[in-house]
Amino acid sequence: MKEKQNREVKSFRKADLEMLELAAAAGEICLKYLDEAGFSLWAGVVYSWAKKREQKRIEQSKRKGKRLNICGLLEKGKKFDYGLALKNFSGESYRKMMDWQAEQAAQRLAQKGQITVIVEDGASIHVAKKNQEKRREWSEKGLYIFDLPSYSSELNEIENEWKRLKEDELAGRMFEDEYELALAVIEGIESRQGGKGLEVERFLFTQAVPPS
Repeated sequence: MKEKQNREVKSFRKADLEMLELAAAAGEICLKYLDEAGFSLWAGVVYSWAKKREQKRIEQSKRKGKRLNICGLLEKGKKFDYGLALKNFSGESYRKMMDWQAEQAAQRLAQKGQITVIVEDGASIHVAKKNQEKRREWSEKGLYIFDLPSYSSELNEIENEWKRLKEDELAGRMFEDEYELALAVIEGIESRQGGKGLEVERFLFTQAVPPS
């Protein structure tokens, strides 16, 4: 997508992001990267092999089932937050996740004096009118949004986590149902992020978020 990028805008926004990363490294702010991804019962095969004169065979489940969607937030070297849903992430789901993050940001601001900055792309649910209107409320709690330039997913640090989760933890696996898939995704996140020493926390969309 590089041919669609506005190089001048990207250059300025990349410089701003680098300043935020320096501030986070110095402990002055909390910086998180947000993105959504999806998983299906039939996981893709990255590579395969077979002995000579033997036919390759990949077992498949009886049905493809519903797509499992995930919204995650990566705080490099510290924490990985995420929520799962068996439907596309809606504007309401995004707001619930962000309200949860805003409550964490308010506590962090009160305890450490740190603001929280969330880096995200221009996905439709992120820029929807209702969610844009919520930004002022979130900022009052110490939570701010940093918008990435268009077609610049390589600047979002969490993108590689989805790639590694799919290729290292789930590649080539076929799941019988959505529950089995969800368990595998949760296990994969716990294994990958926990193995790097990160705290992992899952948001349940049924849980109540304190009212503003």
